[in-house]
Amino acid sequence: MALDPLAAYDALTAGRTRFVRVDELCRLAAEHLPGLVPGALELAAEARRAQRDKQGLEKAQGTFLAAVLSDPVAGTHLCHAMLQPRADAREHLATYEAKGELVLGGAHLKRQGKATVLTMRNPRYLNAEDESTLDGMEIAVDVALLDRKSELCVLRGDPVEHPKHAGQRVFGAGINLTHLYQGKIRFLWYLIRDLGLVNKLYRGLALPDAHPETDCVEKPWVAAVERFAIGGHCQLLLTMDYVLAAEDAYMTLPARKEGIIPGAANLRLPRFVGARVARQAILAGRRLDCASAEGLKICDEIVPATGMDQAIERTIDHLTNSGVVSAAGNRRAFRVGEEPLDTFRRYMAVYAREQALCHFSPALIANLERHWDAANRRL
Repeated sequence: MALDPLAAYDALTAGRTRFVRVDELCRLAAEHLPGLVPGALELAAEARRAQRDKQGLEKAQGTFLAAVLSDPVAGTHLCHAMLQPRADAREHLATYEAKGELVLGGAHLKRQGKATVLTMRNPRYLNAEDESTLDGMEIAVDVALLDRKSELCVLRGDPVEHPKHAGQRVFGAGINLTHLYQGKIRFLWYLIRDLGLVNKLYRGLALPDAHPETDCVEKPWVAAVERFAIGGHCQLLLTMDYVLAAEDAYMTLPARKEGIIPGAANLRLPRFVGARVARQAILAGRRLDCASAEGLKICDEIVPATGMDQAIERTIDHLTNSGVVSAAGNRRAFRVGEEPLDTFRRYMAVYAREQALCHFSPALIANLERHWDAANRRL
């Protein structure tokens, strides 16, 4: 007899009186409701396989989470769970508030005047996102938002090691395609990232006893784009309140060449550039130069490539010199019309189901080998 995903969710969350993150939800489901999703031993065996050799067991996780997210009550409860600060963020917050600096896996926080600067770090892979950066980045976002000494957050990329850009700051190259091809990125990575890290940038941190659209902890976010914002890093720009971009920087969403769905870009990008250009970017790989007419619908200010430090300092001062007391209210007011939580929930239900199919599709492997020479990339 098939297990009902909504009954399972109710049981695992004690009738929705407990908030459980998606990774823990799937772990508990495997432990208490065998057959609904793969168990720990099965997942460990899958994790050792290259992507092309995986059996696709994690697709059951996508089916389960898609069913939960499709339900207005359960799905909203799960979104609420993922928007709350991680349990381990409080400890790091105390360190940051005391020292004004914090180093995490894939992320670095440092206070600059009235702002917290979050620097994305994965220098060997052009600051790409992967399993080594996910936890650190989400904790960093939590800490930046909870920090009582800053009024504004800045998102920036670190200098990288790649020979072509060695020593230069790069905003980011999206998902780590080398790790994806090698099978080092689990399916739940996508859901944890977009329901947690990315959605927190857009919506702030939820409170346990208030609906996320009623009250939350949030601050304005500024992005500083240098060199390029590819894939997932372009997705991040769609959550920002103000975007600085170097005059030679560009954005791409190479979903066609990767074979996956670019996070919530299908939901958010049309609001910026229109439906036709969004389809060209996502389905046909159109590049958007930051200084172009289309790029300026995403980027607010173009600055000299060598002048980003000064531009960040100027923007921090400009956005905080009169206080930011109304920032949270204005952000919420924008979201009412742009993207209510229920719209996001319904999108993520589709995303959970379709991304699972993409992640385990033979076409993904073919795309990575054809467009990225993935079989010959070094570890």
